[in-house]
Amino acid sequence: MENTEKRFKELAQRAEARYCTIFSDFLNADEISILLSIRFNTKYFLWGGYDGAERRVAAFGENCENSEFPLTVIKIKPKSPKFAEKLTHRDFLGSLMGLGIKRETIGDIIISENVGYIICLSRIADYILQNLGSVRRTSVCCEIVESLPEDAKSVPEESSIAVASARLDVLIAAVYGLSRNAVKEYFLSGRVFVNSRLNENFSHIPKTGDIISVRGKGRFVFKGVSGKTRKNRAVVLVDIYNT
Repeated sequence: MENTEKRFKELAQRAEARYCTIFSDFLNADEISILLSIRFNTKYFLWGGYDGAERRVAAFGENCENSEFPLTVIKIKPKSPKFAEKLTHRDFLGSLMGLGIKRETIGDIIISENVGYIICLSRIADYILQNLGSVRRTSVCCEIVESLPEDAKSVPEESSIAVASARLDVLIAAVYGLSRNAVKEYFLSGRVFVNSRLNENFSHIPKTGDIISVRGKGRFVFKGVSGKTRKNRAVVLVDIYNT
């Protein structure tokens, strides 16, 4: 954690000293949580290529929110869709890692109808285009696209759930069908985040619009309490994103 804080502070100081925007590599949930906990004099802004991205790049500098992020979207599709295997997030990521690419240079991987969209740092885009010829045993072709297509973005499923209370641990258990002990383990192992910040408070009551992420399970948006059941249980609305 100390090294991560030090790295962010160094990026902020460089941006301030050079009067320009300095970018990080892609940050995971832990790193984003640490970044959000630090008080900076320098402005920063997070972006992952589309609204709702989980892995994001931090830009530091006075005009960072208006800067052009060094991100590229690569479309990876089977050469023969009819004979292609069913490809998963793990398949695409494994093929990229097999090329010797570092994880921090790759952002979200979105799959739509067996086509992968990889958001990466622009500096490695040409390397991927030239070297990625297959995912698992499926031959693929790669091309740069202007942006992530709207129909490829994850659409949440709205759900109405009856719970004893709107506590964070209760919500997570209800959304993912987990036992109390299983939810406790997620908290204790630092895998629960609210609006990208690590949250270790079992009894935290989220606000309407809060994004709850549980590493290994997915994420959902808390949309508030809509009423009560006859047994006086709270009826909550959530938007659940499938992983």
